[in-house]
Amino acid sequence: MSYHGNQSSGADDSSINLLSFNIQAGTTTDRYHHYVTRSWKQLLPNNERSRNMDAIAELISNYDIVGLQEADTGSLRSGFINQTRYLSREAGFAWHTDQSNRKVGNVACAGNGVMARWQPTEVVSHKLPGSIPGRGVLTLRYGDGEDALLVVVLHLALGRRARTSQLGFVSELLQGHRDVVVMGDLNTDINSPELGAFVDQNELQIPTADLLSFPSWQPLRAIDHIMLSNTLEVHDSDVLDVPFSDHCPVIVKIALPSALQGLETAQHQSRRYQNQ
Repeated sequence: MSYHGNQSSGADDSSINLLSFNIQAGTTTDRYHHYVTRSWKQLLPNNERSRNMDAIAELISNYDIVGLQEADTGSLRSGFINQTRYLSREAGFAWHTDQSNRKVGNVACAGNGVMARWQPTEVVSHKLPGSIPGRGVLTLRYGDGEDALLVVVLHLALGRRARTSQLGFVSELLQGHRDVVVMGDLNTDINSPELGAFVDQNELQIPTADLLSFPSWQPLRAIDHIMLSNTLEVHDSDVLDVPFSDHCPVIVKIALPSALQGLETAQHQSRRYQNQ
């Protein structure tokens, strides 16, 4: 694992850098017992979270499309700061969107977020199926027709039955798209039957398959992934050893998809298309 420091940001003429990260609402955790002894940090704002968010912003500024999970969308614990919006501004991204999925009064509000160098053609927010609400998926589409690129950011359930249903829902979203990127916290590794079926059905590759990402202080499980259609060429993949969450971020470098070729960096925030 490695921390890539202050690499030059953004895509060159031939590749782009992708990152997926469950940021645990900007909270650091480095022992299992901290889930109990530091649980107050999931409820109240604190200076450590602010410093941690700035460190995350510095890290992600090196990438072109970033998918976040467990990003607070503006509640007491974050100081009523939308964390995706904050990270986008501090990291210098041209475009961002977020999705609020799980709300605990005004105390905590978690969801998915996406930041990118380019403004998508369309963004849609979906609620994932499951007996316990609070999971969602964001889809970004770049371009139209057979050359379009679909980027999917999601956070799956802990239970296998719910994950199976959720992956079936996502499979329907992928239909008709040749170039696909799916990134997120899947809460399962590639050996699970539900993820194996999803990968086979949609003809995906998983360059992050063997990258242990959880828990961040002693990674034992590969549950955070970036999956790609076989039409996209992978140049590199890695997991970053950083102490900013209970998960480590995973990264993949791919050849520039045809939908992004010649596309200028977005200069303004796009309209957000929502389908709740």
